[in-house]
Amino acid sequence: MSENQNLLAEQRRALILDEVRRRGGVRVNELTRKLGVSDMTVRRDLDALARQGVLEKVHGGAVPVVEASTHEPGFEAKSGLELTAKEDIARAAAELVAPGAAIALSGGTTTYALAHQLVELPDLTVVTNSVRVADVFHVAQRTSGPRQGAATVVLTGGVRTPSDSLVGPVADQAIAALHFDVLFLGVHGISLEAGLSTPNLAEAETNRRLVQSARRVVVVADHTKWGVVGLSSFAKLNQVDTLVTDRGLSAEARAQVSEQLRLIVAGEPEDAADS
Repeated sequence: MSENQNLLAEQRRALILDEVRRRGGVRVNELTRKLGVSDMTVRRDLDALARQGVLEKVHGGAVPVVEASTHEPGFEAKSGLELTAKEDIARAAAELVAPGAAIALSGGTTTYALAHQLVELPDLTVVTNSVRVADVFHVAQRTSGPRQGAATVVLTGGVRTPSDSLVGPVADQAIAALHFDVLFLGVHGISLEAGLSTPNLAEAETNRRLVQSARRVVVVADHTKWGVVGLSSFAKLNQVDTLVTDRGLSAEARAQVSEQLRLIVAGEPEDAADS
């Protein structure tokens, strides 16, 4: 981390969280030196991150939260994390969508960001099990009024999860009868050994159906998802065509991913992502 007094709060907190996770803990005085801000600013940032449940404050600093594989953060808790990375990923992923395509967007805060990038793309058919994603298109159409080429949105039924996704037998049956060109999939965790995983068993089954119904699978996930393993795996890496991520993904992880699937790092030329 480099010293910068002009960092936005969001950027500072992302840097702090990365440092805590990487080192297994960090002290307040170390963060003040590296970020070039006051103790009070660092403590406010730690308070905010602790409220989001992503780290634990201890005397003089902070340590990572050790989460059970069944822990599932809510949408609001996740929406405040890695905001810049998610926006960058969303813009890069949107370039993979052609007008008139039939696409699916799973639940998640990154697919939610992607939905905002797609509202003006003409003649899309969007299948989603995310209440939040469906609302993005609904609000856009209500605000701008009826227009030619507005997206047709198919929202599955199902039981609502803490992430505001609809899962379970009703969602699974609806998805199984459909076929789409591209699935954009948000994930709780991604790793070489476990593949794609989630802490929610019902969501895992619904995600399996989404993968089975897609001609092409694109995972949209920021670098903090790499190496995370949830309770239930629902797809292997060889079932994924493309991973769209951010610049925070380590060189080692990039090399491992590139051996198995197409890697797009938002903001970098694609050949640079593979190097």
